[in-house]
Amino acid sequence: MDRSTTLPFSERIRQRRIEQGRTQAVVAGLCGISTEYLSQIERGLKTPARDVMARLAAELQLAVGSLMGDVSEATAALLPPVGSRVAQALHGHHRPPAAPISAAGLRDRVESLWRTWQSSPARFTAAERLLPDLIRDIEGTTRALRTSPDAGERREVLRTAADLYGMLRSYCRRAGRMDLAMMCADRALRAAEDADAPLRIAVAHWNLGHVLLSQPGSEADAVDVAMTAAAQLDHAAAVSAETAAVRGALELVVASAEAKTKRSWAARDRLNKVVPLARRAGEGNVLWTVFGPTNVQLHALSVEMTDGDAVEGLRLADQVDISQIASNERTFTFGMEVAACYALRRDYAAVLVHLLELEQLAPEDLERSPLAQTLATSLVRQARPTYRRQAVALAERLQLL
Repeated sequence: MDRSTTLPFSERIRQRRIEQGRTQAVVAGLCGISTEYLSQIERGLKTPARDVMARLAAELQLAVGSLMGDVSEATAALLPPVGSRVAQALHGHHRPPAAPISAAGLRDRVESLWRTWQSSPARFTAAERLLPDLIRDIEGTTRALRTSPDAGERREVLRTAADLYGMLRSYCRRAGRMDLAMMCADRALRAAEDADAPLRIAVAHWNLGHVLLSQPGSEADAVDVAMTAAAQLDHAAAVSAETAAVRGALELVVASAEAKTKRSWAARDRLNKVVPLARRAGEGNVLWTVFGPTNVQLHALSVEMTDGDAVEGLRLADQVDISQIASNERTFTFGMEVAACYALRRDYAAVLVHLLELEQLAPEDLERSPLAQTLATSLVRQARPTYRRQAVALAERLQLL
């Protein structure tokens, strides 16, 4: 396998520019962007808009699809792996189980898996072991109950299916398989609608919004999905701490989209408006959304990091009590964004410290993080002799060297 095909798009841009013997100033000028902006793109600190990505691809003679994350049969094998048994279970036809499985039994298994997913440093390994049988049992039981007179049992299984596919959306997205993540988001929405469960319908749209956020150029679609779901939730559900949490989670999707499309002022305004919802919801984890005051703070940091304001980002990071977050995944994202802020300041020793801490917290996430790959590769180039050995060792553990 050509190692260059598995690099993050930022590294592919840098590598091709160097291969062509061209400076950042020359390429940036031809693409109509600043040299600093191209530098931040190459370091993985900025995600360019689709038109900028297209200009870079054309100028550097790269396939634009390879930079924008298009998935085809030819490139699917090069993406970070999804366990083969999980993929087979997602694509398979599932017969009803030999013995009936109760909705309560399926609920216990899904909730246990969600807790593992949000807390275990080996969560991908655990998920790949448990998911295939759980997918088959959920799908088979749902099929078996289609003609059952027990509408309540069927509805509870459908709610459980919506929760399972929400977790699968996260798993597939983190594994780099946006095609499967989109499939899972769609199945979660279908199950929630069949169960006539307004909160879960809204959370399914939240899941879909996150898949769209991961695809450059789809930010407007993510906003539309989130805002439509928020309006529907306002009409379908009574005001409560739970609805405030889900409503706030949808607003955070919009704030993230605004930050990604270089509308940081709009993202900041939206976060200010979300604060009352966060106070009403409190610190919690309604339907695994992890929405609350601390999560709003984490998004404020993300906005500043995306905007390139490392000083303000690190100031906000110092105010976050990360112990309030119920999810290791969110804690990991926080740590990665702090590391990215230090990279913006070219404080590579601090970047290394944070990456090593994240390796202890969530080694499997670090292996699958494009930003971690970009930062670790930059460390090898930029590290001072006093810590170059540690930087090289980290890159080797991430199979970047």
